[in-house]
Amino acid sequence: MMDEVTGVMINYYFVCKRKLWYFANHINLEDEHENVKIGKIIDESSYNRERKDILIDDTINIDFIRNKKEIHEVKKSRSIEEAAIWQLKYYLYYLDKKGLKGWLGKLDYPLLKKNIEVVLEKDDFQKIEKTQHDIADIIKKETPPQAINSRICKKCAYYELCYI
Repeated sequence: MMDEVTGVMINYYFVCKRKLWYFANHINLEDEHENVKIGKIIDESSYNRERKDILIDDTINIDFIRNKKEIHEVKKSRSIEEAAIWQLKYYLYYLDKKGLKGWLGKLDYPLLKKNIEVVLEKDDFQKIEKTQHDIADIIKKETPPQAINSRICKKCAYYELCYI
């Protein structure tokens, strides 16, 4: 199961299960979406001294590593922070399962000039494993889950697909 779930899927699981279903079923509307483009520009133009986009097993893509045991995830805003925290915890979990224990995570918000520390707790292992199983169940379904009708929907690349 671990190899099949990506960090993006973990993030989408906590944002919107419908978005997760679309993404996992290769319905990708994000490449041309303005908010996604802005996020990519922020990621590319921030932390230029760091080696970026460390892809592990085609599963997790760490934005950059600092101080040998500190992984960083760069985000545009804090609007969906819980999803970003769980994405980063999943990266820490993934590294732990590979035998790389004791890593620290940091969520970086360059536009806000803030970062928050993320630590993988013992209780997180069970929640991540349950999330992996839930993701597998969601993406196997014939049709997407119901739209969540949240305040974040209007800024989503899938908004028109869900509501129009």
